[in-house]
Amino acid sequence: MIPALLLVTSAILFRILVGFFGPIDAVGWMNFTPLAAIALCGAAYFPTRYKLTIPMVSLLLSDVALNVFHYHASMGSPFVISHYVGFALIGLLGWSLQNRASLKTLLPASIAASLIFYFVTNCVSWVYEPSYPKTFAGFVQAQSIGLPVYNGATPAWMFLRNSLLGDLFFTALFVACMNFGRKTSRHAGAALPRVA
Repeated sequence: MIPALLLVTSAILFRILVGFFGPIDAVGWMNFTPLAAIALCGAAYFPTRYKLTIPMVSLLLSDVALNVFHYHASMGSPFVISHYVGFALIGLLGWSLQNRASLKTLLPASIAASLIFYFVTNCVSWVYEPSYPKTFAGFVQAQSIGLPVYNGATPAWMFLRNSLLGDLFFTALFVACMNFGRKTSRHAGAALPRVA
């Protein structure tokens, strides 16, 4: 579990550093984050008391650093709360896979996680963002192109693409860390002398 905890710590730092120092308008970095993979894999692999707490604390720590100190956004806004709802749903998906957690099950689940997060956050944007018409056309706009009124705005579907890529990459990395940790602990256990 130590490699996975190191990955979680690195993921928090990665999200904070990209938020503070990454290019703001670079489409390549937007939503390429490890947090959905942590929510999914943490719930699948961690012991019961850590399954949802470690992913949520990771999100909270990085949100405080970014939203409070960098973007000066309220932690109680519906947009921020929607992230927690999305990650909780992703955690429940990971929890449902805890007895069959592997690359074969978690990679498809990471695609589902990206879609869950995208849908939840874009629904909240459609409801609370006054620029979206509260019609079916406005809902489709929120789910596809977003708000083009912002000059040079990144279309919403690009956020989904980047989320998919990030979730697949970080899920594969998380599974590799867990497998490495298990192999290391088995070899360490085998190397211990037997006590008669």
